[in-house]
Amino acid sequence: MNARTMPHDAAVPDACAPIDIDIAIIGSGFAGLGMAIRLRQAGMTDFLVAEKADSVGGTWRDNHYPGCACDVQSHVYSFSFAPNPHWTRMFARQPEIRAYLEDCTQRFGIQRHVRFAHELASAIYDETRHRWQLTFANGRQWSARVLISGMGGLSRAAIPNLPGIEKFKGKAFHSQHWDHTYPLEGKRVAVIGTGASAIQFVPQIAPRVARLNLFQRTPPWIMPKADRPVKPLEQWLFRHLPFTQKIMRAALYCMLESRAFGFAIHPSLMKTAQKVAERHLRRQVPDPQLRATLTPNYTMGCKRILISNDYFPALSRENVAVTTSGIAHVEEDAVITTDGARHPADCLIFGTGFQVADPFPRGVVRGRGGVDIVDTWRDGAHAYLGTALPGYPNFFMIVGPNTGLGHNSMVFMIESQVEYILRALKTMATERAAAIEVRPHVESAYNERIQQKLGRAIWSTGGCRSWYLDPKTGKNTTLWPGFAYKFRQATSTFSMDDYLAYSPAAQTVGTHLAAPPAHAHLHGNAASSASAEAI
Repeated sequence: MNARTMPHDAAVPDACAPIDIDIAIIGSGFAGLGMAIRLRQAGMTDFLVAEKADSVGGTWRDNHYPGCACDVQSHVYSFSFAPNPHWTRMFARQPEIRAYLEDCTQRFGIQRHVRFAHELASAIYDETRHRWQLTFANGRQWSARVLISGMGGLSRAAIPNLPGIEKFKGKAFHSQHWDHTYPLEGKRVAVIGTGASAIQFVPQIAPRVARLNLFQRTPPWIMPKADRPVKPLEQWLFRHLPFTQKIMRAALYCMLESRAFGFAIHPSLMKTAQKVAERHLRRQVPDPQLRATLTPNYTMGCKRILISNDYFPALSRENVAVTTSGIAHVEEDAVITTDGARHPADCLIFGTGFQVADPFPRGVVRGRGGVDIVDTWRDGAHAYLGTALPGYPNFFMIVGPNTGLGHNSMVFMIESQVEYILRALKTMATERAAAIEVRPHVESAYNERIQQKLGRAIWSTGGCRSWYLDPKTGKNTTLWPGFAYKFRQATSTFSMDDYLAYSPAAQTVGTHLAAPPAHAHLHGNAASSASAEAI
């Protein structure tokens, strides 16, 4: 590693001058902050975190719609190295999660490394210098030896291109960009989409509006939400006897991990859980016609399973209607469906999720030869361990392709990747490597095994087409096909045999480097490593 300590670790550098750093992290959500904290704990302080907004938090800063909360229990949806004994509910709500991330930023001294209002405009790999040249929307420039993306898959809102939307005279916004200044009271509101966000905000706004029309393309399977306040005695135990919270975390992890049997190992097991969801629907929706409208026609687990105790009752309200006809077009004050019906609306709210399959816009990330990552992924996103990509030296992704979970906490996956990247950086320092790049055959073999496993999982056999699948290719480029502990196992070691490792032209890593010849690497041919075979 670069041994020098950046001046910005003690003081902020001249804002107008280009910044030369060792490691650049993009994003300050769980991924970016987790990486930053572990770098500091490992004694690596020559890094900066670029954040597009004016505060940390990522998804949990951007999503602040009414009712926003996590659907994974609080005790496992937090860093293992930073337990929070102060959670007030079993399933934390958005303000509490955001406050937790802000506290971690302060507690671990990350604030001095964060640069706000730094939205990445382009990252271009300079093969001559073995460095990433970063340009931000505010005009600032950085040069970094290592680039780590903590942008995640839930950062770019997906807004459908509805014909005539530009003619709509009312208010329109995505759930990620909720306008709290707009008064919903007395309004006719059209909610488009029935995903994880919609089932949280619909119950919150339904009592406030004059009329709510929910446009449903496909109903989700919904399970009861076992939420409750954390008891004062529990909080006392977590504060004074920390091992009790570790026991709670371990128990929740094991319970959640067991669900992978139904998702990826034996999809037939999902039918048992489906009966629980059917019973939940019957109990909460007495109207047989509405119940039929809300009953999915695919096997549970094929799409994201949602949890809620108040969504179905909200849809049973007299001022709420569920429309299943497709949207033909939008007029100045109404949504017109394919059956010719006109649905008056003062406000459109999109609960249509995110651009998970395309996390990077064109022109933002360019690797060797100026190749855009969008072109590299023209047949669907892919990466080795969801982290490294051939043609993109010294570039690591957290929450990259096929690292998502349908059954457990994403923080577990994030920490697994963070530790893998740390091992890579330490190995580079030991080997005195200027740059490393995963070997194409290692990455392709790994992804072939991933896709084979996914082909047998519920997401491919359950009879639906979900946002887990790439719309262009139909491949599942989002989810990890099995137990989360298997991913932890796969990322628990770093093997340089999986990588091309380029030697520096100078003696000190981090100085300007000459471009190596095409054959310049530290190791010869290699078979797939044990980490790849662990899947």
